[in-house]
Amino acid sequence: MSDSRNLLRSQQFPAVLLLAAAALGLLLANLPTHAPIAAMLESHIAIPGTGIDLSVAHWISDGLLAIFFFVVAMELQYELTRGELNSFRKALQPAIAAAGGVLVPIIIYLLIAGGEATASGWPIPTATDIAFALGVLAVFGKGLPAAVRVFLLALAILDDIIGIVFIAVLFAHDLNWLYLLLAVVGVAVFGLLSRMLPERNTGLVVAAMIVVGILVWVFVLLSGIHATIAGVMLGLAIAQSPSMRARHVLEPWVNGGILPIFAFVAAFVVIPAVSPSELSPAFFGIALALPVGKIIGITVFGWIAVRVGSHGQPPALTITDLIAAGTLGGIGFTVSLLLANLAFADDAATRDQAILGVLVGSLIALVLSGIIVSSRAAWHRRVAAASS
Repeated sequence: MSDSRNLLRSQQFPAVLLLAAAALGLLLANLPTHAPIAAMLESHIAIPGTGIDLSVAHWISDGLLAIFFFVVAMELQYELTRGELNSFRKALQPAIAAAGGVLVPIIIYLLIAGGEATASGWPIPTATDIAFALGVLAVFGKGLPAAVRVFLLALAILDDIIGIVFIAVLFAHDLNWLYLLLAVVGVAVFGLLSRMLPERNTGLVVAAMIVVGILVWVFVLLSGIHATIAGVMLGLAIAQSPSMRARHVLEPWVNGGILPIFAFVAAFVVIPAVSPSELSPAFFGIALALPVGKIIGITVFGWIAVRVGSHGQPPALTITDLIAAGTLGGIGFTVSLLLANLAFADDAATRDQAILGVLVGSLIALVLSGIIVSSRAAWHRRVAAASS
């Protein structure tokens, strides 16, 4: 059991599992298995007396994925307080690169798919999947300088923050301020309870935190804000020490269960039987903006940031290292899939093609990053061997 949990906490295996789950979802959606699985995903489960009535697919994207965002937010909290983003100086360079990695994909997407029917998809190619990116880096990047991994980690974390802001601001609807206030109060209570550990009865406090956390999720869902934001709020509010323990406990479940299930469901789309010219502009906008936009944006803005921050010293990252980071940044996947579902929630045909665009764009970035990262890592190993 401990070996399997350690495997699920590694960087390589969860990325492979995610890719396999998405591939399986896409395959089964285009076989005779489509109808029974689709019927199951579209069936509804309600909580009596609450007004909550969601399809199985929405329980996964709104419920299970909130736990993923809870873990992401705990990592954000750590990096912002003790890690790679705990000072303005540390955060500046990856922040500038992240800005480029968001702005350039948006511009490319709008140039291709800026028409009225598809313009709302512009947030989709802005995300970086941190699990995938670090997984590829771990597999192909042996020998790369530690500065590359640190830069990529900070970049991906900032991308997560931007994605969370997009979800919270752009996809809120019919806000109910009373429920939102109750959610904020619940988050404060959750944070207070976490600070009672381990001085008080641990089992009782943890049980209370779970109950309060579920109530916060319910209040956020009923408030009109996407329910995954509840996970973000709770993850940022929890005390540091319990946060580290909670991350350790939840990480195998998130990597081995929640994310693969979400990837399967999100990728469960029928490939349209049309010619390429009949595909939605959203498909082409995302499929190009993810790999191309991220490479250009992260490389150019990152180069400017590194040059500005070097203070006359040799820069820690070369232009080739930045290109490698840019290809890794183009692997959108998890958050991009969620954004695709949200951006085209009322247009199933465009949503499915946007999801295909995320899969294609991320796959292109995955292949490019494997080639470029391994090549760059081999160069660094040769330099290290020659200098030793």
